[in-house]
Amino acid sequence: MSRALSIVPYDLIDIGANLGHPGYKNDLEQVLERAQKAGLSKIMITGTSEKISKEACELSSKYPGFLYFTAGVHPHDAKEFGESSLDTLRVLAKNSQCVAIGECGLDFNRNFSPQDQQLKVFEEQVKLACELKKSLFIHEREASDDLIRILSKYQNDLPLAVIHCFTGTAKEAQRYIDLGYYIGLTGFLWKDRSEDGVKYALQNRLIPLEKLVLETDAPYMYPKIDDKKIPAAIREKISPQARELHKFASFNRNEPCALASICELIAAFMNETPEKVAEMTTANAKRIYGLN
Repeated sequence: MSRALSIVPYDLIDIGANLGHPGYKNDLEQVLERAQKAGLSKIMITGTSEKISKEACELSSKYPGFLYFTAGVHPHDAKEFGESSLDTLRVLAKNSQCVAIGECGLDFNRNFSPQDQQLKVFEEQVKLACELKKSLFIHEREASDDLIRILSKYQNDLPLAVIHCFTGTAKEAQRYIDLGYYIGLTGFLWKDRSEDGVKYALQNRLIPLEKLVLETDAPYMYPKIDDKKIPAAIREKISPQARELHKFASFNRNEPCALASICELIAAFMNETPEKVAEMTTANAKRIYGLN
């Protein structure tokens, strides 16, 4: 595909987008072109199972240098983890386009897989990341203590890790940051209503730019940037360029091009410029994934 020109004055990296989702099957080229117009120089396709990780590998190979992928088994799919699963992930992880092990982790909110199986499968993937020196892309819901307990066992060998699509409290974020992990933020920010959640953490600089990375989790986590519960002073800081691209995203299908709005929303809550947020988060992503 030809490189589309960005219409925003900053560069971004989307560290998590589910581009293998069937919703992108008919217009992926246009989706990627809009992402480039939103300043995206790289997108990481999320692997959530053996099958999806293989598909992510294949898709990324068609757009080298722009698309990358992660290889992992999501806690929802932990029940499907078999004897050969780890070998499959190991082979995928050695591909030059693979930047992380994951999406892996623990989800004790929905428990689509038994908790004991989640714990076992997550630890196996942590060990694999340590073995291969690959970053970790981690999902966590209502399982922070168990997650940290497992990660702490491998602290001396642990690679860089991202707590993907963070939706917890400021205290939980601080705990992860103190342990050296990065925080991935999505469009969830718009609907955070808690007194001590993500908005509070950003406004009080409890999530520093040095530990922040951006993601859309597309086609999920659509950011409703004009919701009336977002203060008008915040909404007004979203640029016309970001809004122009944002109209292509929706609750039915979020797109990577919405990352521009997410960046500007975060910048507004932090009282920073979008350029500074983009510069720092892009540098962080390159550092985590060893990219130029």
